[in-house]
Amino acid sequence: MATVLSVSGSPSATSRTARLLRHLDQRLIAQGHRVIPLDVRTVPAEALLGADVRHPAVVEAAELFARADGVLIGTPIYKASYSGVLKALLDLLPQYALTGKTVLPLATGGSTAHVLAIDYALRPVLNSMGAAHVVQGWFTLDHDISVREDGSVTVAPTTAEALGQVVDQFSAALDRTTSVLAAAS
Repeated sequence: MATVLSVSGSPSATSRTARLLRHLDQRLIAQGHRVIPLDVRTVPAEALLGADVRHPAVVEAAELFARADGVLIGTPIYKASYSGVLKALLDLLPQYALTGKTVLPLATGGSTAHVLAIDYALRPVLNSMGAAHVVQGWFTLDHDISVREDGSVTVAPTTAEALGQVVDQFSAALDRTTSVLAAAS
C-alpha cells in the first residue's frame, strides 16, 4: 500500500479541480492506497507570499511531501500556466522534495488551448524537483465536471474513462516503485 499526497493547487474553495481530485482519491483508496488530501489554498497566504519556509503550515506541507510515495497534483490552468498558489508552495519545498516519488499531474481549464500547460509548464518543475517518474498527465475541460448539490462530482463518460486509465497507470507505477523499494530494503 502506497501513500499518495493529493494536492489541489486551486485557490478557490468551490474549485472543480479540488472536487475532481477528491473524486479520484476514492479510486486510489479503492485500489488499496492511503490518500492524504492537501488543499494549497489552506496554507496561509502570508506564509506563501512571504516565502516563510519555517511557517508551521509550510513545514507540515513539506513533511507530507516527504512521507508520500506518490503525489497527485491537480491545478486549474490560468493564462496558460498552473496556479500561482501551487507555484508558491512548490517554491518553498526543498529542492528535491519529489525525489523517488511517482507523480501524476492533472489540470482543468475552460479551453483545449491550455492542454499543453501540463507538459510545458508543470512537468519541468516536477522533474527539477527530482520526481522519479512523472506519469502521463491529463487535462480535463471544466464543462466535463459537474458538481451536484451535495458536493459530489460527476464526470462526462469519455473523460471519466480516460481519467480512470490515467489514475490506474499512476497506481500501477506506484505499486511497481513501492515493490522495488521494499525488495531493496
